Amino acid sequence: MKLHHIKEPQLEFGRGIHVCPRAGIAEHDVYDARFNARRTKILVGAVGTSETLAKLATLIDKCSRPIPPKDSQQPKLYPSFCGFNEAIGFKAAFALEEEITRNLINSDIRHILKIQEHNERVESAVDLYYRHVKFLAQNRVVDVIMCILSEELYDGIAKEDIIPAEETLEDPRQDDFFETNFRRALKARVMHLGVPIQIVRECSLASDPQGKQQQDDATKAWNLCTALYYKANQTVPWRLVTNMHRPSVCFVGIGFYQSRDRTVLNTSLAQVFDELGNSVILRGTPVDINKENRRPFLTAEQAYHLLQRALTEYKIALETSPSRLVVHKSSNFTEGELDGFHTASHDSSVRALDFVTIFDADFRLFRDGSYPPWRGTHIEFDKETHLLYTRGAVEYYKTYPGLYIPQPLEIRIVESDESPGVICREILSLTKMNWNNTQFDGKYPITLKCARQVGQVMKYLSPHEEPQISYSFYM
Repeated sequence: MKLHHIKEPQLEFGRGIHVCPRAGIAEHDVYDARFNARRTKILVGAVGTSETLAKLATLIDKCSRPIPPKDSQQPKLYPSFCGFNEAIGFKAAFALEEEITRNLINSDIRHILKIQEHNERVESAVDLYYRHVKFLAQNRVVDVIMCILSEELYDGIAKEDIIPAEETLEDPRQDDFFETNFRRALKARVMHLGVPIQIVRECSLASDPQGKQQQDDATKAWNLCTALYYKANQTVPWRLVTNMHRPSVCFVGIGFYQSRDRTVLNTSLAQVFDELGNSVILRGTPVDINKENRRPFLTAEQAYHLLQRALTEYKIALETSPSRLVVHKSSNFTEGELDGFHTASHDSSVRALDFVTIFDADFRLFRDGSYPPWRGTHIEFDKETHLLYTRGAVEYYKTYPGLYIPQPLEIRIVESDESPGVICREILSLTKMNWNNTQFDGKYPITLKCARQVGQVMKYLSPHEEPQISYSFYM
């Protein structure tokens, strides 16, 4: 057994590099600020009651200026917000005008809340928001639409999540086969309109400088503004630092999801084009279940066609095939899957291949003192089996930001043309490519996190509905 430590991966921004998304944007501007083809005036449509729309307008105005940090002993974990304006950082500004908002009538909300059956109540709420989102998407010029849930409505259509000790790949909160999930159902319903939405609770619009009840104001602004910026532009605010002397890489994450009636199991694939983080979502075909371990798997033909489509999209985007392909999966690869992936890679002239399985590890490590292992701790058991701490004590933050003992990832390298050290370093880097959260110590690489989030929303689409290919419609 060998013990290694992977340094915190750097991120590239408009004018420099940094390990932290927040500090990087504040000091060096968003990465795509160097491009002309981006929106510097972001038109924010909104749907909500008159009261919640007024609160949103106050928050948007507040976010246009710097917001002081939370009083904390970890200033790098809770930094100030630079402000969302054209002078610094995001180099863009929000525009929330009355003509691109839609008022919900309180009597309509009261009517929904009187519905006794939960699923019917949620579906009625989805219908209500859909009508207004559709109007804005088809009759107004908007870049992103915010859907605000009043606390009264939220209490009536949403159920509080039972938060587990830590996020897992097999998360019990995702089991919504019998309960309609408002967030996922609405995202699926409006997807064909072609405008991303952001769902926000009314309580998230309230100020809480010290973050006693929720996130502090600066952290809230960082996360909300970054998500809205990405959804509006569909270009990345930061990217991984790349080595121009190394071959171009295409990362692919494969995940499975079950239809809501449990009758059909499909596969969802999230492809991250390269270190830029540009992604495309593809929906696969119904798959079978292994009778011995009850795990879904692809036939050789399904694996071939799925990966071939992904590589075709890569080539369309970058006008070249990748030199190296990395496939992440949260279950074991079958011989049929490997055969199909090999054939598709060969037909697309991809020379270097890495097939990697990523699990939640069954055990945890401890180090001397009161903190868990450092993020980036890499334990090499043998050439194929590795342990990687993507969550843990963070040197930059000078603390462990989590609430529970972190669970490492078990990395199994099935086949590889690259060294285990590089593969694990890439996985750690890909945990930082989540534009929904600017705290950079994510647990899962975006390849698997995206594949799972896509499946949660895609199960609400009917088979004949064409899903959007951009991650911004699912996050």
